[in-house]
Amino acid sequence: MFPTEFIEIQKRIEQIDPVRYGRSRNFSDGAVTYLSPYISRGVISTRQIFDHLLSLSLPWGHIEKIVQELAWRDYWQNIWVAKGEAINDDLKTPQLPVSNRHISSAIVEHSTGINAIDTAIESLYENGYMHNHMRMYVASLACNIAQSHWLTPARWMYYHLLDGDWASNALSWQWVAGSNSKKKYYANQDNINKYFNSNQKNTFLDIDYGQFCNLAIPEALSELLDFDPQTSINDAPEIKLKKEVDTLVYNYYNLDPNWHAGEDVQRVLLLEPSFFKTYPVSQKCIEFVLGLAENIGDIQLLVADFEVLAQKVDSEHIIYKEHPTNRHYCGKMEYRSKMFEVYGYFPSFFSYWKKCKKFILI
Repeated sequence: MFPTEFIEIQKRIEQIDPVRYGRSRNFSDGAVTYLSPYISRGVISTRQIFDHLLSLSLPWGHIEKIVQELAWRDYWQNIWVAKGEAINDDLKTPQLPVSNRHISSAIVEHSTGINAIDTAIESLYENGYMHNHMRMYVASLACNIAQSHWLTPARWMYYHLLDGDWASNALSWQWVAGSNSKKKYYANQDNINKYFNSNQKNTFLDIDYGQFCNLAIPEALSELLDFDPQTSINDAPEIKLKKEVDTLVYNYYNLDPNWHAGEDVQRVLLLEPSFFKTYPVSQKCIEFVLGLAENIGDIQLLVADFEVLAQKVDSEHIIYKEHPTNRHYCGKMEYRSKMFEVYGYFPSFFSYWKKCKKFILI
């Protein structure tokens, strides 16, 4: 479902149909791009996709929706940069009510009784992907129906997603749970049926929206479990590095094969055990990263924390891309590419988007 060869990723960019995307993106069979894993892993950027969309010479109205959806990614990144680890707590208001800080076992075991959701969770385990609209359904089920605090279920989903980006994931879950928005997000059975080709009836979600505020936790979701994920990475062979040669540091969020392309540098994929202890991911995600790294010529794998690399290469020769997870790096920092040069914290997406649109008009 997600090839790792760069030429195949480029083909996906060229196959984007922004008009169909705008009309159908919320449907399970809609014309989504399937580019999110490559954006999240830093193989491509939102700017690259934006430049491609502009090259199509379509009226702005034909590409605005997909550009806006890409802007959400950059918006979440801005918040992570500005707020740091504060995004791991309720950002704006406390999530209420919260009955537990676990996750419903029925969600983990894809046995909620909501067929479309159960099928999507099975597919998540198999493919490492879930449709964005379905992610909202699952988050609503976990947080607003089962009354779990958003953090544990969000970590469960992130663990399995090939496109897992902690800012997009955590802040979207908070948006659904009401701790990063003005109200909670709910979806009833009719909504799920409409967008996911289902005709299921007589479930605990088969109610009017006005009934959600009085809905007790369904028995099907009442059993809870702890989620304590681990990431296992095999030790890599000893690498050989020269202390006084420029060294590019790649990581879980930066696998750009065109970064300083053609330059005579050392290239290291740094997979830090401390990083994966904080942000654990599945073995499928690790294998995906290793596959993507094969697009980068002469790259060496180092499974160790940054301090080990700093002993092998002088800091003035270490080059890395800025990211909230590598603020402990030392060396020369370069900024990631984004669609618009809009920085800082914005309390709402649309205040951020309003600023971005000024750049478009220019």
